[in-house]
Amino acid sequence: MSTQKLYEEQSNEELLKLYKETNSLEIKQELVMRYIYLVKSIALQMRDIYLSFVQVDDIINEGVIAIMSAIDKFDMEKNVKFETYISKRIKGMIIDLARKQDWVPRSTRKSTRDIEDAVTTLYNKLGYYPSIQEVTDYLDISMEKYHETMRKAALFNILSLDMVLAEAQGNEISSKLAQGESHEQPEDKFLKKELTEILATGIKGLKENEQLVISLYYIEELNMRQIADVLQVSEPRVSQIHSNAIKKLRKHMEKFNEERGRKDVSGIL
Repeated sequence: MSTQKLYEEQSNEELLKLYKETNSLEIKQELVMRYIYLVKSIALQMRDIYLSFVQVDDIINEGVIAIMSAIDKFDMEKNVKFETYISKRIKGMIIDLARKQDWVPRSTRKSTRDIEDAVTTLYNKLGYYPSIQEVTDYLDISMEKYHETMRKAALFNILSLDMVLAEAQGNEISSKLAQGESHEQPEDKFLKKELTEILATGIKGLKENEQLVISLYYIEELNMRQIADVLQVSEPRVSQIHSNAIKKLRKHMEKFNEERGRKDVSGIL
């Protein structure tokens, strides 16, 4: 039986375990080929973030490099699926690129503000949160335009929060590197736990409907329309609740970053 045929008969988990034992380049290449679909999928899902400054093919190439690195660094002893591990690393790579760019076009910012203003105006006029049809009629835009704008707005809010979290962790790591400690430390795990607890505190401070939307969207993975059905409100109302919740969480984490920054400065002085 050929080596290639042998690989084809083994599961991804079996191949990953075999690679950890042998460090075989052939096995590593086989694993990369099996997981490249994830790179392409994430690259397409997040294309609104980077298309203004880099091409899809470039992201895929960077994603392949991220997979190769992840294969070496992945710890099979931890109770985490490799697919989940590399997905986070690929998304993190794209987020890191976005952090260095003003990736949200002005047109998207304006369209988002227009929709938010329209919802507020119609609510004050009608006495209830308007439907999507009422919003699109008021703005004289298509349903497609509305959904495209809200999808990008949701992505912007999510990525903004991710960037704040990345900044909090990055600042702490940079502080350690400045002290000449370049290897992974137990303090890094403590920081991640601290960030999780800070974020959890922020979520507890949200209004009940905001907590529910966050839970349904990120944990239950429902879309805005499904959440609207659950809450029996309009989809624009769900989008508004989601946007407000993310903005509050972002401010909560930014405050944490500022306080940590002041502590770092006082520690140096």
